[in-house]
Amino acid sequence: MKYVVSLAAMLVIASCAAPGPHVVESPVIRPNEVADFRQLYVQNCSGCHGADGEGALSVGIGRPVYLAIADDATIRRVIEEGRPGTAMPAFAQKAGGMLTDAQVDILVHGIRARWAKPGAFEKGTLPAYAATAPGDAERGHNLFNALCSSCHGSDGHGARAIADSSYLQLVSDQHLRTVIIIGMPNLGMPDWRSHRKPLSDADVTDTVAWLAAQRQQTLSTKLTPPGGSR
Repeated sequence: MKYVVSLAAMLVIASCAAPGPHVVESPVIRPNEVADFRQLYVQNCSGCHGADGEGALSVGIGRPVYLAIADDATIRRVIEEGRPGTAMPAFAQKAGGMLTDAQVDILVHGIRARWAKPGAFEKGTLPAYAATAPGDAERGHNLFNALCSSCHGSDGHGARAIADSSYLQLVSDQHLRTVIIIGMPNLGMPDWRSHRKPLSDADVTDTVAWLAAQRQQTLSTKLTPPGGSR
């Protein structure tokens, strides 16, 4: 019996000292314990917003102009709560998502630390992140046809049909406003400066008001049964 035990011990020692690669198991990190910005960003954000925040299927949250108009509280709120009715989900655990408060903070601070360029834009020249007054849809229609129709077509129904009902029902008014201000260069969409003259805050507000009216008009048409009664 002692011989068997001794032989087993020798085999264990020999196997530990044997030449060749040894597999070292990494400690398992639970999803709610991940504290690395890059890992959190890749897992939760890059699919829509681009590998470096440049924008892919959605807003370029790493673009300096976006970070100049959106403060940390805004970015945190969007990450936590998402955009109801759009493709942007809520990520915070308290809103049904997977991220802890600490992980949301890591994303917010990491996005700004990596991609913001403080002082890159003069104060007073940037339109505000959010509208501060109701827009004039009629004026917005005129602005759209004058400044945007070359790419989006008359009344927004060209090859890049931004006024298409299917698109407008997937995005919020705030998304439209943000995209008009910061652009989507990866899709050939310029920012607020790249027009015959930079867009004012009112220009952006009015253009969004007209686009929002196209969404409402489409919804009203779909809800109206044959005969016109409701």
